[in-house]
Amino acid sequence: MSIDEAFWAELRAWRRDFHAHPEFGFEEHRTSRLVAERLRGFGFDEVVESVGGTGVVATLRRGTANRSIALRAEMDALRITEQGSVAYCSQSPGLMHACGHDGHTAMLLGAAKILAAEGGFDGTVRFVFQPAEEWGKGALAMLADGLLERFPLDEIYGLHNLPGLPLGAFRARAGAVMSAEDNFAIVLKGVGGHASRPDAGREVLVAACALVLSLQTIVSRRVAPGEATVVSVTELLTDGTRNVLPGTAHILGDARSFRTEVSAAIEAEMRRIAAGIAASYGLGCEVAYTREFVPTVNDADAAAAALAAARKAAGIENVVEDFPANTGSEDFARFLQHAPGCFAFIGNGEDSEPLHNPEYDFNDHALSHGTNFFVQIVRDRLPLRESRHD
Repeated sequence: MSIDEAFWAELRAWRRDFHAHPEFGFEEHRTSRLVAERLRGFGFDEVVESVGGTGVVATLRRGTANRSIALRAEMDALRITEQGSVAYCSQSPGLMHACGHDGHTAMLLGAAKILAAEGGFDGTVRFVFQPAEEWGKGALAMLADGLLERFPLDEIYGLHNLPGLPLGAFRARAGAVMSAEDNFAIVLKGVGGHASRPDAGREVLVAACALVLSLQTIVSRRVAPGEATVVSVTELLTDGTRNVLPGTAHILGDARSFRTEVSAAIEAEMRRIAAGIAASYGLGCEVAYTREFVPTVNDADAAAAALAAARKAAGIENVVEDFPANTGSEDFARFLQHAPGCFAFIGNGEDSEPLHNPEYDFNDHALSHGTNFFVQIVRDRLPLRESRHD
């Protein structure tokens, strides 16, 4: 595919503009407006805004085939203060595109522009620009707003950049590719008091420390060694101060797993441990356990199609199928519960800062690779009649 430098310069400008104006989940008003305006400028058949809040779904039809595939990108940013020094640094205090959604949106817009101008496929393509991926609510909101009924699709594909992976490299696999994420909040309740008289009350800090350590035994002693599982305590908050023993402690964190049975076992063990430690210290205890993300599970046929498209777009040497699943989580998983599809990874460069890092930046050189992949998967899955072999 031969596209002139002016086109890539345009994509870079779009990406950097999105980066400079990050918006949190369900607040992507500027981003979704610009996305819709550009899609209409490309000559799209149908552009629908406010799907699931601030989502945009655009439809492009060519030929007469009745098959439909969807391509998805996320638009939301994170509540992180950017520490980078690029000229297009975030202009929104406390918000930044620290996960590359600015790049994902620009890549999908690039594919939309090419496909609208050149065609090369027979069927229907849905371009899904999703809000609120970072906190796991955007896909559910779009589904609740009738995404599948209003915009029927047979398959769905998504891409995410991966720091540490070389530019131009792609990774995809069948089966589980990213884990579920469960959140937990444990509250220990006792009686606080003066630091000089712990015997006069039932302070909670010692019990909270014991509980934090005991929660680490869930993975090491209660989950089978072959399971990829993580339990992380991320916050310990109390109402104490330098000379005041706390009467309340909040222990928060998350758990990652790939199977519902493991998630259920983690919750049951967590409740048992928390109740036991609370009882041994004479404290009250409450446990809230929620399931925020489900596992991202790729369809085998769709994964094979994504790998084939990546090989055509980037070269056989840049595509790897056999790579381990990771314990990050992804809202795209909700779409895969309703339609076959594949979530793949694209290199952001070996020297890239990690995702969710205040100095992270999407690598503009990845834009062409992602755009070409999206175009290729459409043409492979919706081939022109003369190219069909069925």
